[in-house]
Amino acid sequence: MRTLRLEHKTAELLPRQGFWVRVFWYSLFGNLFLGVSLAIGAVGYHLTAGLGWVDAFLNASMILTGMGPVDRLETDTAKIFAACYAIFSGVSFLTFCGVLFTPFYHRFMHRFHLDLGDRQL
Repeated sequence: MRTLRLEHKTAELLPRQGFWVRVFWYSLFGNLFLGVSLAIGAVGYHLTAGLGWVDAFLNASMILTGMGPVDRLETDTAKIFAACYAIFSGVSFLTFCGVLFTPFYHRFMHRFHLDLGDRQL
């Protein structure tokens, strides 16, 4: 699958259709990663804080996007989970953004390199 592997700087630019296929696959992977991260948070809030599924989902999504918790946590177990999930969420959301924008960044840098040609800076 040529569209998933990023081409070398000396290779030709991937055709537009192949580029959009690459964007689709990277978006799918990023969204699956985000969904799994959200599910971890929702299950964790449900089990440790005793929140209903909707409230657990709300808290997990708010933490995952950096907004902060909605409900007050009463137990130490819930607070420890929330702290660990917040650290995990910071890394996972940045990973999601990196995966999502990788095809665009790579295409920009590849096109920029091709535009320079063989000139040495």
